[in-house]
Amino acid sequence: MRVFSVAGMTRSGKTTTIEGIIRELKKRRFSVGSIKEIHYEDFAIDDEGTNTYRHRAAGSELVTARGLKETDIMYPEMLPVAEILKFYTQDYVLMEGVTDYNVPIILCAADLKEARQHKDRPYFNRVFAISGLLSNSGYKSFEGIPVLNMGSDASKAVDIILEKVFELLPDLPAECCSLCGYDCRKLCSRILKGSSKRSECRIWESDIKLAIDGRKISLAPFVQDILSDCIKGIVQNLKGYKKGKKIEIIIEK
Repeated sequence: MRVFSVAGMTRSGKTTTIEGIIRELKKRRFSVGSIKEIHYEDFAIDDEGTNTYRHRAAGSELVTARGLKETDIMYPEMLPVAEILKFYTQDYVLMEGVTDYNVPIILCAADLKEARQHKDRPYFNRVFAISGLLSNSGYKSFEGIPVLNMGSDASKAVDIILEKVFELLPDLPAECCSLCGYDCRKLCSRILKGSSKRSECRIWESDIKLAIDGRKISLAPFVQDILSDCIKGIVQNLKGYKKGKKIEIIIEK
């Protein structure tokens, strides 16, 4: 799964940019999912007084509204991006307004002044393209990053997305891994700039791998060590165990 975010200030053109990208990706037969970050503090789908609200007020920890045309599962908290992405299986997932997760970013800006306001933000080194209202001003690049107009350049934008956006990286703290020589976000930035490759992430190449329903789960090195030691400790006394041989455990249910 390949994930990226379209970020920028309010009314900079984020949603219009995403609409153009989704249409072009679908035209090319990719499956697409999306996540919309809402910064309005009082936002809630569940209004006070509704039946689902009353369920929650009574103490239900997870509430689902199942209708004829949609199903809404309502968590009483802000889920981490990593948890949300577990629900997705699409080829590409676009996130609107998310900057606090380790993914490539398309920056939307209304004008040059607004674009400059993002330069010192920690996520700017993960920006690989710029769009939004700024693209109507005739600018072709900003700080060496291409500026694309989604009205006329949607096809070109998706060409760049296909080239730049890679399989989702882990987003582990530097103290938990750095097996590649960098923290996860630095590696993301280096891949986008062509200084590193996705394959340099050592987590997927480790001796112990975990997959749930076919999807790989990233494991920090210390977690790999714990699992490896526990499994070896259990099976080494079983008949048929041979030191140095591959061990496979499959739990169907």
